[in-house]
Amino acid sequence: MYTFANHPLIGVDPEIRFGRACIIGTRISVDDVLGWLGNGMSNADIVKDFPELSEELIRACLHYAANTRA
Repeated sequence: MYTFANHPLIGVDPEIRFGRACIIGTRISVDDVLGWLGNGMSNADIVKDFPELSEELIRACLHYAANTRA
């Protein structure tokens, strides 16, 4: 997996989720997390449903999205 310079917890691998940016060590994409937040889930709801995630990883997704141009 290759990591992006703008956040060490987010990476991309062409073999995982069609090369979408994902949280390293998972198959959860940044877009998944942003979609859940956009649909009204709280950070606590996300962590409850996906215990492999943490507040830090959710913030990493937000940081990545804020600093990456698609």
